[in-house]
Amino acid sequence: MKSQILAATAAAALLAGCQTVSEPAPVAAAPAVAIPEGTGYFAADSTLDLKAPDFTRFGEADIVPAIEQGMAIQQAEVAAIIANPEPPTFENTIVALEKSGRMLGRVHRIVGALTGANTTDTLDKIDEETSPRLTAHSDSITLNPALFARVKAVYDNRAAMSMTPEDAKLLENTYEGMVHAGALLTAGEVEQVKAINAELSTLTTQFGQTVRQASLDGALIVDTRAELKGLSEADIAAAAKLAAEKGQPGKFAIALQNTTQQPLLPALENRAVRERLFKASVHRADRAGPNDTRVLLARIAALRARKAALFGAPDWASYAMWDRMAEKPATALGFMERLVPALAEAQRRDAAALNAQIKREGGTFTVQPWDWYRYANKVKAEQFQLDEEKMMEYFQLDKVLEDGVFFAANRLYGLSFKRRTDLPVYHPDVWTYDVIDRDGSQLGIFYFDPFQRPSKRGGAWMSNFVDQSHLWGTKPVIYNVLNIPKAADGAVQLVSFDNVNTIFHEFGHALHGFFANQRYESLSGTATARDFVEYPSQVNEMWATYPSVLANYAKHYKTGETIPKAMIDKLEAASKFNQGYDFGEVVEAALLDMKWHALTPEQAAAIDTPEEVDAFEKTALTELGLEIGLVPPRYRSTYFNHIFSSPAGYSAGYYSYLWTEMLDRDSRKWFMDNGGLTRANGDHYRATVLSQGGTQDYFKMFEAFAGRQPDVTPLLVARGLTARPE
Repeated sequence: MKSQILAATAAAALLAGCQTVSEPAPVAAAPAVAIPEGTGYFAADSTLDLKAPDFTRFGEADIVPAIEQGMAIQQAEVAAIIANPEPPTFENTIVALEKSGRMLGRVHRIVGALTGANTTDTLDKIDEETSPRLTAHSDSITLNPALFARVKAVYDNRAAMSMTPEDAKLLENTYEGMVHAGALLTAGEVEQVKAINAELSTLTTQFGQTVRQASLDGALIVDTRAELKGLSEADIAAAAKLAAEKGQPGKFAIALQNTTQQPLLPALENRAVRERLFKASVHRADRAGPNDTRVLLARIAALRARKAALFGAPDWASYAMWDRMAEKPATALGFMERLVPALAEAQRRDAAALNAQIKREGGTFTVQPWDWYRYANKVKAEQFQLDEEKMMEYFQLDKVLEDGVFFAANRLYGLSFKRRTDLPVYHPDVWTYDVIDRDGSQLGIFYFDPFQRPSKRGGAWMSNFVDQSHLWGTKPVIYNVLNIPKAADGAVQLVSFDNVNTIFHEFGHALHGFFANQRYESLSGTATARDFVEYPSQVNEMWATYPSVLANYAKHYKTGETIPKAMIDKLEAASKFNQGYDFGEVVEAALLDMKWHALTPEQAAAIDTPEEVDAFEKTALTELGLEIGLVPPRYRSTYFNHIFSSPAGYSAGYYSYLWTEMLDRDSRKWFMDNGGLTRANGDHYRATVLSQGGTQDYFKMFEAFAGRQPDVTPLLVARGLTARPE
């Protein structure tokens, strides 16, 4: 049930909750409930291999009818559970709930994939119009007192039941999820939750769409080629092409990435253009007009605070973290605040070094955010003699994936991969592969969508077309999406080391999904807490620079020469450089997220104008004690998709990237202490972490892997910070 409701509503919790009832309503005389038959493509599993989606079998016009049918079928399935005259049992209530909503899940997974990676105006409209309907549908199920009564009856009798550990976890999640969502609220409070859920669904969808449009519209227009001095010919060609697409032939357009900093800033020699590009990024969604998200995000924050108050929580963060590894805001905040003194010192130290570099070059200005990476790269180049443009020549996209990522997976886990060209894809740039397990059986299918395009939202992510489940006999069909600028036609596709790292990262998520070994979809693979799910993906990044992996994939695209060890040594040495910015912008974003979600309902309601949003953000950031003027957060509130583009998303959870990096760095130390890239280590990690899904306590899972509780020291060492744990 969890996976189906999550799919239908994009919610972050198991169930949305229902009113408390002490006993199930009398149902012995209830008539049998007829389950409607679905029609069309989404009515049944795909007939393709492993039930992979067949994008040739449906069109945009099929989506809304499929959603409507899916909702009607799930409503009937739940009604049948409630009407069952038999006493509530684990099978007839909990498992039956888990099994409901299959058709709705199919269509939602497809719509989610398309609106993220290859959307259209029609799909955006469908998403906006159906989101509140789906939320209302979910609420009509989960806020059903008779349904909760049956769930509670099973939960209350759990001590007398014989269940597997996974069964017990499913029961616990179902009951606690419903309680968290409102099962113990009064009827009036439940109605308020429904209304808030519906509005949040609409507003967060609007936020995500507005930010995407703001990023598209915010592309910096440059009049002359001379102003782009410093950019590569490929980047200039891409800018010319984008300007032409925007109806300004002869000019140049620099597309905005979703982060505050922009990848082309360091290369641009013209300081005025750098400033314009940076400000276009920072202000993309805070200028009056259709792309201004400030009132939207303020309303989202206020609604969340109101909802939390209905549950007796002081703020949204306290409410949202109920199922996290960290559990409480104080734990996450305490963890982050320990990093601030060292970060602040690093920012000031780094700024001084950059100002010295500017002065040496005859500059008469002090470093600003739009200058930071240009001069940081110069200092890095001088200090470490690291030429990142030359390094790119060793990173050819197909080799990074097949000879790097796949090679590491083979050495660690015994996996092999076979390219396919027979599967339908949603865009011609998508690559597909069979994933073969260590015993020679097919483990799953992998889709790889690497390139940036206007129809794709920013960032990188992983998700499933098909979830692994022993209950349904399904194997995982998984996709990775990235935003790598595409090389000109006929040019070799090279990528930056940052993109190399991202490719390894996202495939770490894919491995977590491929190694799923659960009976229930709702506990399968990456169905884990926000502050755990990034952990396996971050661990996989370590193999990008592992010597034997590098030697296999990092070869010069012209000469075939393996990347020199000296270049990698410099890369490793340089990895601790500029942490005041690199690490600081993430910490700032995480703390900004917590500031928004630590507001009481009264405080949040008082922020209801664009000016008040600006003032709150400025105050919140200034209070952190970091050099915000020099190092702005990775995302400003106005384009912070992670926390404002879905009803819950990563709200009060962006700290998760830092928390999981702690787990990651500690795990990297374990791997290296135990021999590095070996099958024995890979099989152990697969058995203790990657195959466990959301079936275990996360601290116990880590302890099963490492033999102890996590230690923050490797993180501090890796980041080159002077702070140490108390």
